[in-house]
Amino acid sequence: MLAYARDRRRFLLFGSRRQVSPETHRKRAEILLESLLTLGPTFIKLGQLLSTRPDVLPPSYIEVLSALQDDVPAADWADAKAVLEDELGPVDERFLEFETEPISGASLGQVYRARVADPTAPADAPDAADRSRDAAVKIRRPGVEELVRTDLQVIHWALPILLYFVDDARAFSLENLADEFSKTIREEMDYEREAEILREIQSNFDGDDRYVIPDVIESHSGPRVLTMEYVGGTKINDVADLEQRGVDRSQVAENLQLAYMQMIIDDGVFHADPHPGNLAVTDDGRIVFYDFGMSGRVDEFVQSKIVDFYIAVANQDIDAILDALIEIGTLSPEADRAVMANVMELAIQDARGEDIEQYRVQQIIGQVEDSIYEFPLRLPKNLALVLRVATVVEGVCVTLDSDFDFIATATDYLVDEGYREESIRQYLSESGHQVRRSAESLTRIAPKTERTLDRIDRDDLYVRIGVEDSKDVFALLAKRLIYGMLLTMSVFSMGVLYALDAAEASVIAAGFSVVVIVLLYRSFRDRRSTRVKPQFTRQSMRQRRGEE
Repeated sequence: MLAYARDRRRFLLFGSRRQVSPETHRKRAEILLESLLTLGPTFIKLGQLLSTRPDVLPPSYIEVLSALQDDVPAADWADAKAVLEDELGPVDERFLEFETEPISGASLGQVYRARVADPTAPADAPDAADRSRDAAVKIRRPGVEELVRTDLQVIHWALPILLYFVDDARAFSLENLADEFSKTIREEMDYEREAEILREIQSNFDGDDRYVIPDVIESHSGPRVLTMEYVGGTKINDVADLEQRGVDRSQVAENLQLAYMQMIIDDGVFHADPHPGNLAVTDDGRIVFYDFGMSGRVDEFVQSKIVDFYIAVANQDIDAILDALIEIGTLSPEADRAVMANVMELAIQDARGEDIEQYRVQQIIGQVEDSIYEFPLRLPKNLALVLRVATVVEGVCVTLDSDFDFIATATDYLVDEGYREESIRQYLSESGHQVRRSAESLTRIAPKTERTLDRIDRDDLYVRIGVEDSKDVFALLAKRLIYGMLLTMSVFSMGVLYALDAAEASVIAAGFSVVVIVLLYRSFRDRRSTRVKPQFTRQSMRQRRGEE
């Protein structure tokens, strides 16, 4: 926290903003990464969440923390067995087979492979294997509840201190981040909630053979244990293996994006942790979803605004994109629309997989630095998980197909579901109302104009003018004027005191003059901005592949 504050202000608590190089940011980020790993499970989860929040951390931090894996040493089987038997009873009685080595480990729980009796199997099945089924048993890590509770107290205690060092936009995002993290990590430890979400999402995709969502085995589940059908597959980012099996990677990428668009836009409930460890692909190209502990819901207002945003992107209507971002609360209304429009144009080009000319990038970076000194984007808490999903899904899709066109896929989905046609009808309806209101206004203009001209003729017209000073120009001029007056007074006093042989007093006056000169000089210096290295997912990935 002290390092972050030191990088924000020249004298820690006050002074002008510092210009920090990406190398310094990277060094700080690597120290932070080691600290999070040392602090344990809760802070590893926090680091993963921070890695998807560009509204909170600089790009160098995001890049370093994105490598943070939810990978901690597995708990002893004896401790995990105690939790399992406390929930379900003796392992030997409840399970036909149970492998004591976890197949997947995480900070809050770990997964074991087992075999359970299948109540749906025919009673006269000749083979015991036909009367059982493979299962994945997720067991909450022993003692994690108390550890998380204590760590959350530390985070909430430290937050007010950190907020003192950041601007309003980042303070807004940090407060939302803390609330969201506290809610998310508690929900992730509630396995009954996870089972409920899993069943709901499974029912939403019922009959869609492009996706596989494991069944919950109710008889072997509880608050701290969740037993599901075991479904194998190839890890979704194992491109070489998928290629060898003849899987159409472009189709898998398209199906993945369509699945999350349906979950967020149509269903209102979504799987919120789509990193490659939680996604697999079967030999016939179906996508398997694992681990529904991190999941979220989207209300109707947010759904409608996301649709507006996607339609604006599909139409490449930059003004409509900015309006949607402002209405949903992710873009400050005070942001420079011209600069943000240029940024959105580059983002659309990148989403389409187009190459972006470097001179154009540098030109827009310069505009951003000149026009928006403070970061104009912010993230309301109801959108944090949605952004996380969008960020991670984009990375997975680009891994599968470096030329994948997100906008074309989104446009096809909006057309197929009728959202784009509905938007056109709504636009025509609103245009009709606007024309009618314009006609009504025209009938009122003539009498108002006549009254105004009469007042001008009688010298009875007053005009009130308000001057906006968002950059505090008047305050700066007043400060310089005061500094100038103080400097004049101190120099005059120094001369008078020196003439009266008051050497000590003249030295004090001279010191005061030096201080005022420094302050006056600093007021004329240009405000510095932080140079950032432009990052575009598609191009960065191609460059890294070329280097490899």
